[in-house]
Amino acid sequence: KVQVMESGGGSVHSGGSLRLSCVVSGWTYRRYCMGWFRQAAGKEREGVAAIDSDGHKSYRDPVKGRFTISNDKAKNTLFLQMDNLIPEDTAMYYCVARGGACGRPIFSRSQYEFWGQGTQVTVSS
Repeated sequence: KVQVMESGGGSVHSGGSLRLSCVVSGWTYRRYCMGWFRQAAGKEREGVAAIDSDGHKSYRDPVKGRFTISNDKAKNTLFLQMDNLIPEDTAMYYCVARGGACGRPIFSRSQYEFWGQGTQVTVSS
């Protein structure tokens, strides 16, 4: 059974940093695509950063220049370094994954088959 487990959320003040981690276990895919979504209270879930099976990365405009996605393929681990956080970044953050190759970073929720339980990020002003 594939499991996705996030960690690293917490509470910080504006301008602070957090590093989220995500470990995927129970699968044997050699190529895969992963990403981070978030959902703020009363809002729809949105993709913020994604990485494709060739290592290409992409970010949504609200986080460009502040967030960095990276991975350690040997450990099936995904990271999200979040710097210069603002209150608008407050949300539950979800790690997502899909097995197999993908030609580009994916921000469509329906294309990810595996989701973590989420980790809360709270940014106060």
